[in-house]
Amino acid sequence: MEFQVNATDNNSQARAGTLITDHGVIETPIFMPVGTIGTVKGVTQEQLAQDIQAQIILGNTYHLYLRPGTEILEKAGGLHRFNHWDKPILTDSGGFQVFSLSGIRKIKEEGVEFRSHIDGSKHLFTPESVMDIQRSIGADIIMAFDECTPYPCEYDYAKKSMQLTHRWLTRCVKHKNESEPLYGFEQSLFPIVQGSTYKDLRTQSAEFIAGMECDGNAIGGLSVGEPDEVMYELSEHVCSILPKDKPRYLMGVGTPANILENIALGIDMFDCVMPTRNGRNGMLFTTQGIINIKNKKWADDFSPIDEGLDCFASRNYTKAYLRHLFTVSELLGLQLASIQNLSFYLYLVKEARKHILAGDFLEWKNRMVKVYSERL
Repeated sequence: MEFQVNATDNNSQARAGTLITDHGVIETPIFMPVGTIGTVKGVTQEQLAQDIQAQIILGNTYHLYLRPGTEILEKAGGLHRFNHWDKPILTDSGGFQVFSLSGIRKIKEEGVEFRSHIDGSKHLFTPESVMDIQRSIGADIIMAFDECTPYPCEYDYAKKSMQLTHRWLTRCVKHKNESEPLYGFEQSLFPIVQGSTYKDLRTQSAEFIAGMECDGNAIGGLSVGEPDEVMYELSEHVCSILPKDKPRYLMGVGTPANILENIALGIDMFDCVMPTRNGRNGMLFTTQGIINIKNKKWADDFSPIDEGLDCFASRNYTKAYLRHLFTVSELLGLQLASIQNLSFYLYLVKEARKHILAGDFLEWKNRMVKVYSERL
C-alpha cells in the first residue's frame, strides 16, 4: 500500500491524499460504507460502485468468522470474490464486537473468550487467530486486535486495557510478518490507538502505535458516548502525534458534522453504520439538511428526494413517494433511503476533498456544518 498527501488546507489540518491498494486507488478523505456480514444492507455492489460511488467498503471479522466462516470464504477465493466487489475492502478486528458482548465474553492475556450471539457456542479470539481470520477474508486493510473500552471508563482500567492492546498489537505484527497472504495481493495492517478519554494515555498509545511503523493507523474507542467536544480534542491531539505520511482512520464516526470537524483535524478515513441504519428508520441526510421522511409534511411534496445529489434515487424519486413507501412498509423505501444517505456521505467527503485542494476548506466546512445539521 502507498499513501501520498496531495494537498493540505491553508487554515486547518485537513488534507487530501491518495491511498493505493492492489484493488484500486482511494482518494481521501473517504467514507467507507459498512458491510458487516459481506453486504452493505439494502444495496447491491453495483449500486455501491456506480451510483453511490463508494471506493472502499468494510467487512466485519467477528460476523464473517461466524457466518459464512473462514472455510467457505477460502473456498470462494476470499471476500472480494464471494461478494462480487472488486474494489478495496477493510476488515475490523472484532474488538468492537467483543466490547459489545460484555455479558458473554471474558478478556484475558491470551485473548478473548466469547459465546456466539447466534447459538451460544464458545470461541476464542487471539491476536494470532484474528490475523489468520483476516487472511482468510482477504481484505486489503486489516485491523490489529484491540480492546475497546466503554465510556465512561475508570483511569486504571483504561490504562490496563491500553497496555493489553499494545501487547496484542506486538503479537499481531509478529504473526502477520510470519504468514503470507492467501490470494496473491498484499494486506496492510493498521494498529489502533486506545486510552479512553485520558489525554496522557492517548499520548502513550499514539506514540507506541506510531513506533510500530505500520502502513496506516487508526483511532478507536471514540464515538462510544463521549461528548463531541471530547472526541474532537482527542482526535486533534492524536493526529498531532501520528505520522503525517500515513493514513489516519477514525473508527465508527459519525454524523456529517462529526466527519467534517474531524477532517479539519487531520483524519483521512471514516466508517459508520449511521447512513444505512438511520435511513432504514426514515432519517435522510440531504444537501439541504436532515429529513424525517415519515413526517406528514412530505406527503404531497413532489420534489426530488435531494436535488443536490447526482444519484438515481435522489434524482428520480420524490419525497412524497418515498414517504408512501415507508407508510406502507415497502422494502423499496428502506433501499432508496439507504442509497440516498450513502450517496450523501460519499458526496460529503468528495466535496471536502475539492475544497481542501482549493485551499478554502475551513470556511466551507464552517458553513456546511450548520446546513447539514439542520432538521427540515
